[in-house]
Amino acid sequence: MTIQEAIDYINHHNWSQWKLGLDRTRELLHRLGDPQKNLRFVHVAGSNGKGSTCAMLERILREAGYRTGLFPSPYIEDFRERIQVSGEYITEEALCEITDRVRQEADAMEDHPSQFELITAIGMLYFDQAKCDIVVLEVGLGGEFDATNVIDPPEAAVITHIGLEHTQYLGDTLAAIARTKSGIIKTGADVVLYENDAEVMDVVEAVCKERNCRLHIAQRNRIVPMEASLQGQSFQYLPAQTAFFLPLLGRYQLDNAAVVLTTVEVLRGRGFAITDEDVRRGLAKVQWPARFEVLCREPLFILDGGHNPQCAQALAESIEAYLPQQKVVYLMGVLAEKDYVKIVDAIAPYAAEFVCVTPDSERAMKATALAAYLKERGLKAKACGSVEEGITTALTRAASLGDQAGSVADGQQTTAKKSGVSDTGIPVVAFGSLYMAGAIRTAFPRLCKKQQRIIATKRRRAMSQEEREEKNRKISENLQKVLEELFAEQPVKLFSYRGVWDEANVDLFNEWAKAKGAQVAYPISQPKGNMLAAVPGDRSAWRKGKYDIPEPVLENATVLAPQEIDVIIVPCVAFERSGRRCGHGAGYYDRFIPACRPDTKLIMVAYDAQEIETVATQYFDNTIPIIVTESGVIRTSCIQSDSDQNPV
Repeated sequence: MTIQEAIDYINHHNWSQWKLGLDRTRELLHRLGDPQKNLRFVHVAGSNGKGSTCAMLERILREAGYRTGLFPSPYIEDFRERIQVSGEYITEEALCEITDRVRQEADAMEDHPSQFELITAIGMLYFDQAKCDIVVLEVGLGGEFDATNVIDPPEAAVITHIGLEHTQYLGDTLAAIARTKSGIIKTGADVVLYENDAEVMDVVEAVCKERNCRLHIAQRNRIVPMEASLQGQSFQYLPAQTAFFLPLLGRYQLDNAAVVLTTVEVLRGRGFAITDEDVRRGLAKVQWPARFEVLCREPLFILDGGHNPQCAQALAESIEAYLPQQKVVYLMGVLAEKDYVKIVDAIAPYAAEFVCVTPDSERAMKATALAAYLKERGLKAKACGSVEEGITTALTRAASLGDQAGSVADGQQTTAKKSGVSDTGIPVVAFGSLYMAGAIRTAFPRLCKKQQRIIATKRRRAMSQEEREEKNRKISENLQKVLEELFAEQPVKLFSYRGVWDEANVDLFNEWAKAKGAQVAYPISQPKGNMLAAVPGDRSAWRKGKYDIPEPVLENATVLAPQEIDVIIVPCVAFERSGRRCGHGAGYYDRFIPACRPDTKLIMVAYDAQEIETVATQYFDNTIPIIVTESGVIRTSCIQSDSDQNPV
């Protein structure tokens, strides 16, 4: 069985074809040896905040030294996200092997298990095989009849915020939904409850009394917010006044943190060794995609998987908090069954424009229908045929609107900072469905690079020729200092470049290096994005190559093998202080660098103006340890020693 065959088999058995109930899951797991009985759990149900709560708990438990399982729902980009052990996705080999084993038993059953029941069984087997100390288990739908509810009493049954959702399955009142979600409460478990509406609290309290379970209310007033920015937020947790930092954004994440910290107290009472330092490290390191997630800061692009009115209200509050007095371009897609009227009610006051896309779901509302509805409300909207087109359109419109606002601000003699105008445009906020979040996260780095190239090039071209020449001189001086520090008087084989257009020019440095005895090679473009490092035969042995870039005449040149090269001077269009780089997009350096020696020194050259706060990168992009600008030298966290591999 291949990975695609495994995923296709699971997805073939759509859950909507089955009735709710636990009999199929119980039978399937019994046929597989009841692996869930060998495991301990934190079981998490709720309408909103389940995923973030699970992510925080898992990371804290991992920092405390426990071998953790995590079972989130749904996945964003990779199907294997649904089953994780100590932060690592289930391997493709294990998923194929276990799915094949589960298939043999499931296909022999008279009442075939559904998609989610199959995934639950696969997860239980994998967690058992991995010998997890504890599994953080997220409910898929509801609680009482969810496949995950086949487990014995968990260490803690956690219920997050409850709102109206899936009313056709769970009930049409908050009380009815609360009763369904309270189905995860079992005698012997401690119960942690988000500070919900009174009718929800009453239902959960009654179920706890009935089943003789201790109830712990996660009191939001124990959280005292301190500082918040797009980098994260800090808070104190009373009564100890312990300070924590959380990279997840939004005031609602602090409410979720109250649930998490209350659950930690419960687990400590049940014998788990979790220190305050474990909690501090866990919260600081937690990652959870598509929850007011900043994918990029220049241009500012935020992704939020909010898909119901409660999430939309939380999104509106986050925009108000993090982007005050700013309008945004929304990239929006929703499922037709969602209450999109109330969703738009919540977020429309912050809208400059809407760009509409169709999420990848049979239940999706068509982009054209959503755009038509928005226009009926007097809002500016455009429908796009794909998520990729939507991203590009949203980024382009945001940049254009930023330029317009900047022109108005300049005309009024108002600074860009005061007017909220950035040279990267106004913010883009993508939201409305987790079904499109994965497609956005996958496509965004490549599409965002195009916009970042425009931004950095625009800044670079704003310099006068006199400014550029002075900066080039300083860059060359700083490069000389770095090379002398790295190699002293030792001659080196150097792979540099000749500056063209308006990029940083290192000709002065190249001449200095040759005078010091260095052998200086330059790029010659080859087919399929490859290049050679060629030392020109003499000063006249040059010609215009691809893109009109000067390159040595190959017939007169000496070609250096990648393994011979001691130093590579890497140009860029944009850079980030961590060493991430955005080139022109052809990938020449990303192909060349991995072929060099592990101890080859990599130095990136740029003007200060080319710095981008967060450069969008893809898996094949190289990270450069040393950055040289006219202001000085930046040594990044990926700095190499002689034994280091080139960072990729």
